[in-house]
Amino acid sequence: MAIATFPSVVIDCPDPTVLAEFYGTMLDWKIESDDGWADIRAPYGACISFQKVADYSPPVWPAQDVPQQMHLDVMVDNLDEGEAAVVGLGASKAEHQPGETFRVFLDPAGHPFCLCIQ
Repeated sequence: MAIATFPSVVIDCPDPTVLAEFYGTMLDWKIESDDGWADIRAPYGACISFQKVADYSPPVWPAQDVPQQMHLDVMVDNLDEGEAAVVGLGASKAEHQPGETFRVFLDPAGHPFCLCIQ
């Protein structure tokens, strides 16, 4: 018997609404935002939450001066089309790209995330 369930991932950031809009639009999930907190929810129940953190320091990729702490891998059919779409939403492509079947980007708060070929 499980002790707990896995309802959400929470990501620290300076502006929860900005990140919820970024990821919610990218994934086409419902966006719910309140002061200092935001959630995005999939139709099937998955949730990612964003919480405001004072004096937030974004991770540094690929160096570990400020470690990435965590990152999301999201699947796409076409890396070029996915790249254009996430950059259009406010992501930036990381200078260091360590692979060919995925690409590393930084969300509007500086968190690394990867677009991966399905």
